[in-house]
Parts: sequence; C-alpha cells; structure tokens
Amino acid sequence: MAGRRRFGSVRKRASGRYQVRYFGPDGRERTAPNTFVRKTDADRYLAMIETQMARGEWTDPERAKVRVGDYADRWITERPALRPRTVALYRWTLGKHITPYLGEVELGRLDPPMVRQWRSDLLRDGVSATMAAKAYRLLRAVVMTAVDQDELLRRNPCRIPGADQERPAERPVLTVAQVFRLAEAMDERYRALILVATFACLRWGEVSALRRRDVDLKTGAVRVRQAFTEIRGVGLVAGPPKSRAGLRTVTLPASVLPVLREHLAAFVDDDPDALIFTGPLGAPIRRGNFNPLVRWSAAVEKIGVKGLHFHDLRHTGNTVAARTGASTRELMARMGHDSSQAALIYQHATAEADRAIAAAVDEVMTAERKKDKKGSGKAKKKAGGKRKKGKAGPDGE
Repeated sequence: MAGRRRFGSVRKRASGRYQVRYFGPDGRERTAPNTFVRKTDADRYLAMIETQMARGEWTDPERAKVRVGDYADRWITERPALRPRTVALYRWTLGKHITPYLGEVELGRLDPPMVRQWRSDLLRDGVSATMAAKAYRLLRAVVMTAVDQDELLRRNPCRIPGADQERPAERPVLTVAQVFRLAEAMDERYRALILVATFACLRWGEVSALRRRDVDLKTGAVRVRQAFTEIRGVGLVAGPPKSRAGLRTVTLPASVLPVLREHLAAFVDDDPDALIFTGPLGAPIRRGNFNPLVRWSAAVEKIGVKGLHFHDLRHTGNTVAARTGASTRELMARMGHDSSQAALIYQHATAEADRAIAAAVDEVMTAERKKDKKGSGKAKKKAGGKRKKGKAGPDGE
C-alpha cells in the first residue's frame, strides 16, 4: 500500500512500519534512514524534509554515513597549522576516548542522547572530569566542522551544558621569597632556570629552548622565538611557540640578572646559538627527565610546598605580574596569550585579594571608631558629672 503526494511518498511495508522516500535537489531518490510505527510520524518527517529543502537547510543523509572515527581522523589530518604536540594529543585522545565508544557510529546518526551516554560512559570508566572535558571539546570541534563547513549535519549534537569546562584543583602560588629559596635548593646549574621561568612567565617548552642570542643582559630582555615540543616516538622538536602571541619579548626583573649572568658564564658556550639551559652533558633538558635530574621533590619539600609542579612557577609569575596593576593587554603580551581569558583570571584573583584587603582594613576602621566613640562617651559622662557636682544653688551659695 502506498500513499502518493506531490513531494515524496509514504508506503507501508510488510512489517507494518512505514517507509519514507523522496527526491533530493539532485533528482536522486532518497530513503529515510529509519522507518516509522505510525503513518502520521512518517508524514511529519516527510513534511519536515520538504520544509528543509524549501529553506535550503536540507543535508544529504548519504553523505553523513561516514563513520565518526574516520571523519575525526581526517579532520586532524586536514589541519596542517596544528602544532606537532597538538596533533599527537588529538590523535591520542581520539584513539583512547572517542573511537572506542563512537568510532563506528555514522556521523548522521550521532545525536544528543548518544553524546550524553558517551560522556557518562567515560566518567563511569574512570576517566577524569578534566580528560572527559578535553575529549568532549575535541568531538564538538570535529562535529562543528561537519555542520558549518561540510554541511553534513544541521545541528551539532554536542550540547551538554558545562561538559567542556575543566575544573582543576587550585594550584599553589609561591611567594617571591619561596621562589628564591627553591632556586637556592637546586644544583647551581638550574638556579637561573627557576628564576627565569618564574619571573619571565615562560612555559616549559619556551624556557628550555632559549638560546644565548635570545637574552640581552643589559636590558634584561628575553626574546621567545621558539619552543621545544616532545612528541612520542620522535623526541624533542623545536618549533614556534604555542600561539602567535607566544612570539614575544619579556623583560626580566633586575634582581634576576646577576644569577643569569653567572649562569651564562659558567654553563653556556659563547656560540649565540648555544642553549642556555641544558643537562650536565650539554644536551637539551627533556621534561620527562627534569624532576629526577634536579631532584625536584627534595627541593620542593625543603621549601615546604608539597605537590608543586614546574608549571606552577609560570602561574606564580603571572600572579605576581597581575598584582602590579598591569592592564589586561599588558598581561596578555607578557604571558603570550591570544585570548584575554587567562589574563582576566589573574586580574580577577588580584581584585579579590584587593577586596579582601579592603574588608580587613574596614574591620580595623570599624573597631577603632567604636573604641573612639566609647572613649568619647565616657569622657562626656565624666565631664557632665563634674559640672553637676559644682553647680551653684538658687541663693548663689
């Protein structure tokens, strides 16, 4: 039994379910990916397809039959501007947290309930909330390309509020004195590394890639031109910094320059291309070897800050810079960020500290004023009593 209409057709199959067929703009006949229990549902679907075509919003379901895993893999390959470490991270995340769950699913069948179930399965399987957020952001970016550029889907099914947000634990911020004590706790070869990384607000890859010609001891200028990236199976690769804003010149505080000057004289060749910070044999320092190389845990324990990571030095430097009252744009330039978001976070923290100071000052002011009023009241009472005692009678005697 078939029902004909001007646009497409609905027919009842032997199973009792209804099948929808229609012609696309190219003249080829299409069949709806699913059948329907009720004819009214099939009619509604067909009307929706007709409306989409009239509005120019229709997408060909045949093109969306590509599997999520294949499409995501191609998505990464087709982005040559990605840094090698980013490519490696994306491929690892795809292979570990997306493909095993959704890799075989046709892109056109991916819907919000399926995405919610995938994220729930990740968390159930012990994946941290931070890692789940990274995987979610990658999937969302991949599918957004399918929507906006390739027009394989009408809407992005990744629509879970807050699923893209990471909520890492608050990282420690050292005092200036603690940073210098940490540097003193290091072998002499690595003291300048601690101070430069902190007070120039440099990432690990940036500070480890600095060369003699990148530093001007007269002005304290440090030029960030490249960064080391460690890629599994390849090793250290020198390339541009994390973002375009990462190409920058940062001025070191004068207090750091004597230590850096001594370091250059003792451990760095005169060759302008010589790396400033190296291991005992003169080779670049690899991030994975740094902690045991410098006995980081022992040095951190010595200053009494357990759980300190090397990246916390940059966090400390950013916080100190924000406390100087620098503008958002100035902080962005020093930190090497394209976005103002990170700079605003540090400024927000500084503003909160300032409000806390104001509140504490207000408490002192309130206490002092109460004390003063109490003292004034007692003085007035005493003076009034004296006047009453010495008051003359009606006869003047």
